[in-house]
Amino acid sequence: MSALADRLRGVMGLRPGTGADSTEQDSIRTRRPHDAADAADVLGGEWRDRNGRRFLIVDRKYSPGYRHGRVAVADCLPPWPRMALLAGCDGASTAAPPASDRALFVDLETTGLAGGAGTYAFLVGCGWFDGGVFHLRQFLLADFDAEAALLESFAELAADVVWLVTYNGKTFDLPLIETRFALHRMSAPFARAAHVDMLHPARRMWREDEVECRLTYLEQTLCGHEREGDVPGFEIPSRYFQYVRSGDPRPLAAVLEHNRLDIVSLAMLTARASQMLDEGPSAATTDREAFGMGRLYERAGLFDDALCCFQRPRTAEAIRAAAVLLRRLRRYEDAAACWRRLLAMRGCPASYEREAMEALAVHHEHRVRDLEAARSFAVQCLRLQGTAARQEAVKYRVARLDRKLGSRGEAGQLPGAPLF
Repeated sequence: MSALADRLRGVMGLRPGTGADSTEQDSIRTRRPHDAADAADVLGGEWRDRNGRRFLIVDRKYSPGYRHGRVAVADCLPPWPRMALLAGCDGASTAAPPASDRALFVDLETTGLAGGAGTYAFLVGCGWFDGGVFHLRQFLLADFDAEAALLESFAELAADVVWLVTYNGKTFDLPLIETRFALHRMSAPFARAAHVDMLHPARRMWREDEVECRLTYLEQTLCGHEREGDVPGFEIPSRYFQYVRSGDPRPLAAVLEHNRLDIVSLAMLTARASQMLDEGPSAATTDREAFGMGRLYERAGLFDDALCCFQRPRTAEAIRAAAVLLRRLRRYEDAAACWRRLLAMRGCPASYEREAMEALAVHHEHRVRDLEAARSFAVQCLRLQGTAARQEAVKYRVARLDRKLGSRGEAGQLPGAPLF
């Protein structure tokens, strides 16, 4: 039993013959990061003391000539006048933050993906542009008791930012870091900053069918940078716990590099999207980019730019979007032309085909006053699958058109009769 006890004490970091009382365990928690190899030396950072607690800060600088694949830092420098479009702000709104280079790119590495009070952000990575140089700072939580001190230091860095930029931050990073601040009764420093979650614009502009829109995928396709030896995301929490148990910081070197690459890629992705939106519809190089930019312009109320984007691709999705927007702008004849174009497409999705026929039926009944054409489109809708409510609505429209035409006998000569 004594040998087994000594082995257990070794796993826990205790000396043989000592007890595992809470006082000694507390001393181990604060001592362990400085046993074995020093984390500051291994990870290239320096220790910071705050309120008697120590955490590690790792700083890196990327010069204007630094290249991340095909893209250089010099290609990405702010200001970016159309940042508000990426945040989903109204482009004409006075509430939208101004164009600014005061953007902070944030990415967290955490002890798990579940979120909640039990999940720590053990690594807070931040990047920002200043004077043509991209700066990157990482806050590493070497001791759980130092979390409040780390958050205070992070808050000072984030205090004056205008834009907070993340990737999937609305779902994960932002709620988690706000929870950590709240648990320490501290106010989150970016409450007044506009949040750009680049996952959503990226999905609109660059997502391919059956390909998940991961940051590493966009890094490879848009920047031409392919990672070698990158640590898998699922392995990151276990590497951190290994460090906490052993005090050996070497497994964290790959984690910090993974975090740095994510932040650099996020900054370049944001710059590319904002620059394209500033250049206008002609900046789109693919149908997907044109359609995604159109959606962002439309959301911001920049309808002329949106229409230019929608009219470039020859896809059913883009033609439908143009028709819906033209109808919204009361350009009914132009909208009807788009609906007809959609119906003429080979392989038009059934849902779009039905929507086009319903729109043309309404257009011919209420605007063109061509009741026979309206009834023809309505009858064709009945031949397409739809919900029971929609089918009943179409039948009601046909019956109304029959009454307007004067009698069913007159209507029976029209294309598509009989109905039932």
